[in-house]
Amino acid sequence: MIDLILFQLFVLVLMARIFALLFESIKIPPLVGEILAGIIIGNTFLYSFLHLETDIEVLRVFSELGVIFLLFTIGLETPFSELKRVGRTSTLVAILGVVFPFAFGYLLIISLGHPQVEALFIGAAMVATSVGITARVIKDMGLTHSIEARVIIGAAVIDDILGMVVLAIVSGIAVGGTLNIIDTLVVAVLAVLFVLAVIYVGTGLLPRARNKVKAKKRTGRSSLIKFGSSPLALALVLCFGLSALASYIGLAAIIGAFLAGMVFAEFSDTMPVAEKFEPINEFLVPFFFLYIGISVKIGSFAEVAILSLAITALAIVTKFIGCGLGAYKLGRKSATVIGVGMSPRGEVGLIVASVGLGIGSISSAMFSVVVAMSLLTTLIAPPLLTYTFRRTASGKSMKFS
Repeated sequence: MIDLILFQLFVLVLMARIFALLFESIKIPPLVGEILAGIIIGNTFLYSFLHLETDIEVLRVFSELGVIFLLFTIGLETPFSELKRVGRTSTLVAILGVVFPFAFGYLLIISLGHPQVEALFIGAAMVATSVGITARVIKDMGLTHSIEARVIIGAAVIDDILGMVVLAIVSGIAVGGTLNIIDTLVVAVLAVLFVLAVIYVGTGLLPRARNKVKAKKRTGRSSLIKFGSSPLALALVLCFGLSALASYIGLAAIIGAFLAGMVFAEFSDTMPVAEKFEPINEFLVPFFFLYIGISVKIGSFAEVAILSLAITALAIVTKFIGCGLGAYKLGRKSATVIGVGMSPRGEVGLIVASVGLGIGSISSAMFSVVVAMSLLTTLIAPPLLTYTFRRTASGKSMKFS
């Protein structure tokens, strides 16, 4: 068993690295190359050669860990104090970025004669932004500290929470035939309380604790110095803990990971860990994009190609308009960057579609449409985001890495 796993890792890492370097050499974000490598593996003899049809769990686990660590690292570079400066803008971007795609996606599918529940699931799949895709582009370009990046990351966190609420509502309608208000309220309340609790700890309690630790450290009387001698271990505990808690209450684990990074950023001066996470991310993050690529089954898209393209175009346009309107006060160029940055659906759309398929609310053909939309927006967004970022004032001062 271990020999097969090691061989799988050898081929996957090798191909991801080759394609990432190839795309990086032509100034395209490496993640596009990693996704393409996954598409090749998933649609050629390599899939069966690597026995991925029966032994793909290792790749799936590595993929989940990769996006969790990526979001934790982004959180490390996004302190609460700085995120609060664009909090209202991020909230407005997130809300409009949910309303527009859901409404127009639902109306399109209904107008084509599909069942209401199926239309609701398609609309829900178009709602949530895959922050992992955009976060990787932002990080690769060295633009984490730009105001556009702050708004995108902040809005994506709120967007995920709203997306889970929408999914809960749609699932309740599909399973029970009616809207389950109680279940929806439970999800919404838990989501809000979770985020508010972490924000309170990060902006209220931790700064005071940090100052006490620094004061006692100068006098040599702090028992907490032992924790500071192993900041990576403490960071891992916090990252996994909040990720697990977010998942337990029905939110995406990456929300907990991002918030954990923001919490730990409060101790960046006494317990820096960003550099320690770089080699971890270099190993694990490509698995996330490889897995997205491997999930693409090109042959299944032939019968729904036109509808897939229409849904993809609608998904991009509605996110662009909704999120762009929410950020318009920052200027036209910044609003353009934010609108594009919020457009990839990635794994989030696939998760919603899987729920619908699992309870029999959407057909296999419509599932293929959602898969196409999720993956096409994932592939289209990075080069568009790179181009639009370079046209902004923020982007001009940064060098692509």
